[in-house]
Amino acid sequence: MSATTDRAPTREDFAALLEQSYGDNEAFEGSVIKGRVVAIEKDVAVIDIGLKTEGRVALKEFTGYGRDPAPQVGEEVEVYLERVENALGEAVISRDKARREESWVKLEKAFETNEKVEGVIFNQVKGGFTVDLDGAVAFLPRSQVDIRPIRDVGPLMNVPQPFHILKMDRRRGNIVVSRRTVLEESRAEQRHEIVANLEEGQVIDGVVKNITDYGAFVDLGGIDGLLHVTDIAWRRVNHPSEVLTIGQTVKVKIIKINHETHRISLGMKQLLEDPWQGIEAKYPIGAKFHGRVTNITDYGAFVELEPGIEGLVHVSEMSWTKKNVHPGKIVSTSQEVDVQVLEVDPVKRRISLGLKQTLQNPWEAFAEKHPVGSEVEGEVKNKTEFGLFIGLDGDVDGMVHLSDLDWNRPGEQVIEEFKKGDMIKAQVLDVDVEKERISLGVKQLAGDPFASVGGGGDEGAGDVKKGAVVTCEIIEVKESGLDVKIAGTDLTTFIKRSELARDRGDQRPERFAVGEKVDGRVTLFDRKAHKIAVSIKALEVAEEKEAIAQFGSADSGASLGDILGAALRAKGKKGEE
Repeated sequence: MSATTDRAPTREDFAALLEQSYGDNEAFEGSVIKGRVVAIEKDVAVIDIGLKTEGRVALKEFTGYGRDPAPQVGEEVEVYLERVENALGEAVISRDKARREESWVKLEKAFETNEKVEGVIFNQVKGGFTVDLDGAVAFLPRSQVDIRPIRDVGPLMNVPQPFHILKMDRRRGNIVVSRRTVLEESRAEQRHEIVANLEEGQVIDGVVKNITDYGAFVDLGGIDGLLHVTDIAWRRVNHPSEVLTIGQTVKVKIIKINHETHRISLGMKQLLEDPWQGIEAKYPIGAKFHGRVTNITDYGAFVELEPGIEGLVHVSEMSWTKKNVHPGKIVSTSQEVDVQVLEVDPVKRRISLGLKQTLQNPWEAFAEKHPVGSEVEGEVKNKTEFGLFIGLDGDVDGMVHLSDLDWNRPGEQVIEEFKKGDMIKAQVLDVDVEKERISLGVKQLAGDPFASVGGGGDEGAGDVKKGAVVTCEIIEVKESGLDVKIAGTDLTTFIKRSELARDRGDQRPERFAVGEKVDGRVTLFDRKAHKIAVSIKALEVAEEKEAIAQFGSADSGASLGDILGAALRAKGKKGEE
């Protein structure tokens, strides 16, 4: 043996051997190694990991969440070596971290293949829950706990159950899982199997699971079907809660199945006899029935004639007189009313009803009570450019046209004397029931002034007729002519400026005075149109012609002055006689 081999180990040799030993052991730090349980001290397992020192692991790391039984002395276990030796000279080891390392490898494979993993919900945190995936801790958002929101999560805590991994990041140690996707997947499989066993037209029992404004969801034994509000009953159902309650067992008919979306449409009314069968015989046009108002809209009101049979009273058929009024101001919901059938359409399942037809037509009633020629009294409701509207009995209106306000004055002038709210009397001139019109006249109450001046014919009669000479009293002098009243009558007319004299120089209204009487000749008498025209000029021209015919012509040697002088003298002598 050489000297070098035989020499005694020095302090440096021991240091090198110690460093080598520690260096080998430190290589295991941060990895999972096997060890053997050498002792159980209260709630701690003492584990020999084959190094200079032993490590201690709390028993709860082995038994957490009911996964494994507590290890026994002599049993081999896997632990995670964090540090070879701590301040107490013991190895720092962890069973949880060992399990986590193993779990991450399995979870990554499950995530890649989209397989379910088993875990345990063990704690509640902000926004959700924490799940133990066999050592790895994952986050379960609250929205991913169940298909529908659940109030009590207690029954789901500390119970092994499947999850889907939605997202994971090993570098950050983040895992997000979902229980909802597992339930949806399972539910989809169940729905597919259940739907495959159902047929359209099949009658089945179900349980009302949920009620909405538009219908109810019925559980058919693992799959829900929609019972729309219009398919609950033949009669109008405003809200499903009027007929159904949650938990109620109902018999329904499968109307339609969508095998792609697994949507099922259900009906209850289809199990009952259709009340629309033979509807035309039950409700003939023109017949009157008693019903109940079930719904009011802007365009009318629906009236139930019997359960399942409703008709519409259009707003135009609700009242004879209230034309632009909302139906809600004429009838109210649940009100009992009498209606008349106007039209029946069994194909479209529509019945048109009339409310006003059950009441007497107010225009017919007015015509019976106030025949043409009778006198009525009413309030001025409105003034228009063409006349007055008068409120009459029976809530109807009559109209006085401008031409029927006064015999002598223009209607545009006379209407200014009336105002809304005035009570006036008028005569009924005409009642048109079909057009719902009543014609009134105010001037007719004073009598027709033309009726007092002759027995008939447009040419007049008696003293007043076309061509007759009449005496007129001047009522008003205007720049354009004279307003005059024909003596002995109630007739008034207007003599235009051009008709005041034969000579243009004498056609001056200022020559005349109010109250003065003048003679004129009637140039127009129209009894139908109630028109009369008088001309002073026409009278002078006629007198001149008569004088020429009687006393000679200007051609025979006599001047026009001589002829007119002779005529006037003759007229004077005749007057003296």
